[in-house]
Amino acid sequence: MIASRRQETFLLALALIFVATAFAALALAPAARLAQWSAAAFPAGYTISVATWAAVAVTGHVVLSRRLPRRDPILFPLVMFLSGWGLALIWRLAPAFGLRQTAWLVIGVAGMLAVAFAPGDLRWLRRYRYLWLVAALGLTALTLFAGVNPSGGGPTLWLGCCGFYFQPSEALKLLFVVYLAAYLAEKGTGVVTAPLLAPILLMWAFSIVLLISQRDLGTGSLIFAVFIALLYLATGQRRYLVIGGVLLVIGGLLGYALFDVVRLRVDSWIDPFADPSGRSFQIVQSLIATADGGLFGSGFGIGSPTVIPVVHSDFVFAAILEEWGLIGGVAALALVAAIVLRGLRAAALARGHFRRLLAGGLATLVGLQSILIVGGVIKVLPLTGVTLPFLSYGGSSLLAHFIIIGLLLKLSDDAQTE
Repeated sequence: MIASRRQETFLLALALIFVATAFAALALAPAARLAQWSAAAFPAGYTISVATWAAVAVTGHVVLSRRLPRRDPILFPLVMFLSGWGLALIWRLAPAFGLRQTAWLVIGVAGMLAVAFAPGDLRWLRRYRYLWLVAALGLTALTLFAGVNPSGGGPTLWLGCCGFYFQPSEALKLLFVVYLAAYLAEKGTGVVTAPLLAPILLMWAFSIVLLISQRDLGTGSLIFAVFIALLYLATGQRRYLVIGGVLLVIGGLLGYALFDVVRLRVDSWIDPFADPSGRSFQIVQSLIATADGGLFGSGFGIGSPTVIPVVHSDFVFAAILEEWGLIGGVAALALVAAIVLRGLRAAALARGHFRRLLAGGLATLVGLQSILIVGGVIKVLPLTGVTLPFLSYGGSSLLAHFIIIGLLLKLSDDAQTE
């Protein structure tokens, strides 16, 4: 236990060095561009963000050490490394949102610690599984009728009041994983039965409803993909992957035939240079940024990633590739992959079907969401518009993913105490 605490302390110290260095590089970037040292500037916002990051890292480490002494010692440093990198990226790409993302970091870590203090061994999550389902559906319904868009146009996927906005789809994905883990822990027997086939069709229909009602390609696809993955984890039968894949393709074809937004994204994926200055401008600029970055990148704060629309959210990975190069992009993916692997490790060590499925589902959610957005940015997949966990701007996403980490930490601690 002491060795694990020391390991976490050491990794957090390395993360702090990286975050401080990234902000220092960002402060020196104007001097590098103008070849004049007097142009260097370290705004107060940088100091606030670095100090806040350090404070929540120390607080999280101390609280977790007392509450979950046998937790996975690598998960928390990994997410703090990524969230600190994400803070630096937001200050680089959209400075107006820097302090707001810093505030969401505090809220996110607080949410993670709240999960650590949750009673018992998470049986209450399983006991009230239908409540989570109703909550997920209620959030969706509320967004349909009262949804807004902070930018003033486009899909109304947010709920907001008094200048604060929350995207229910982030909570929706998390709540569905909890419900599905509880449902499959009860129903999953490893035998192909009609009661298990029916939920596949139900979740496919739900994905289509989401797509139809809000044209939210990312959330609909992600929820269904996570469900199929959980179904496979519960039963071990590959036929569910085949059935799910076929239904996902059918849903995509229906979306392409019925909705312009889906058709636009697919057409831009197939041939983005057919309209490089119009409908495909975003993806074309992303590909150019990726090519310009090369192996080592242009340097943090030196490139031109802000040419890409909404680069701080949907296309933050393109900004990493341009200014941090292929090495930076691979490092970001490796860190996300490490989080997924630690989550799967928690699933392998967990006692009980529900806890195994919950840990596996949460890790799969993080992994699939990362694959969807990175694949869209580099034109391997059609763009879905989800965020890159811990790196993209978005308070709702940051809070939801810190809660996921809190659950994985608690599950890993429970596994070591039994």
